[in-house]
Amino acid sequence: MSHSHPGGPHELGQNFLVDRSTIAVIENLVAGTNGPIVELAAGDGAVTVPLGRFGRPITAVELDPGRARRLRRRTPEHVAVVNTDILRFTLPGTPHVLVGNLPFHLTTAVLKRVLGAHEWRTAVLLVQWEVARRRAGVGGATMLTAQWWPWYEFSLRQRVPARAFRPVPSVDGGLLVMSRREVPLVTTAGEEYRRFVRDVYTGRGRGLGEILERTGRIDRSALREWLRLENVSTRSLPKELTAEQWASLWQRITATGKGTSHRRPGGTTRSGRRGRNRNR
Repeated sequence: MSHSHPGGPHELGQNFLVDRSTIAVIENLVAGTNGPIVELAAGDGAVTVPLGRFGRPITAVELDPGRARRLRRRTPEHVAVVNTDILRFTLPGTPHVLVGNLPFHLTTAVLKRVLGAHEWRTAVLLVQWEVARRRAGVGGATMLTAQWWPWYEFSLRQRVPARAFRPVPSVDGGLLVMSRREVPLVTTAGEEYRRFVRDVYTGRGRGLGEILERTGRIDRSALREWLRLENVSTRSLPKELTAEQWASLWQRITATGKGTSHRRPGGTTRSGRRGRNRNR
């Protein structure tokens, strides 16, 4: 399911879920949602078949032609099996729920596509354990999480041991649940906000105090007031901020008319110094 050509499990990057208890957890999570279901990387249908018993419309996406054919024979009419690459599949333009046991090496690429889509409401995804932890903000939020936090909630449901898959991967998996917020924390255009988060994560400085000041988007007095109101230390790191703190920071910046990036092409600031990656 990782490439655009058919092949065996290893060529396709597949690790099939065989653990019944994990499948049951996924069933229960999906049962608490409403509407059509889209399953990415359906494989042999370990999740597709039990979800099919809900009677809800399901679109199961599977790259391997043989598995797609067999899955069509095993599922009722309300399950549509689509034989295509999950990175090329266009998500529906109407509300739906996402489910998927994602190929571990494709997790980030798939997540970026999914987060940029507009109609899904809940996503229940089985991904690599460390990716699930980072996306859920365990031990600190990554840049990707911070960039999308105002629109989504991320939660880590459970660790899935490597022995739950066939073939057995070298790392454990994790169940990541992403839910679209009914009321976004940020209501302005998302692209400029995400550029701002990138500037902060890649900016120079010994803490948020220096990093934020060097972005040129907030003056010193406004910055000090925000740090005080949010109880944030000048030495705190970007990964330590909560979703609500990112939103309040952005609201303060846009209120002063400084929501536009001051970085030059190539990642340099007005001072001409290039930013460096920090806490991604």
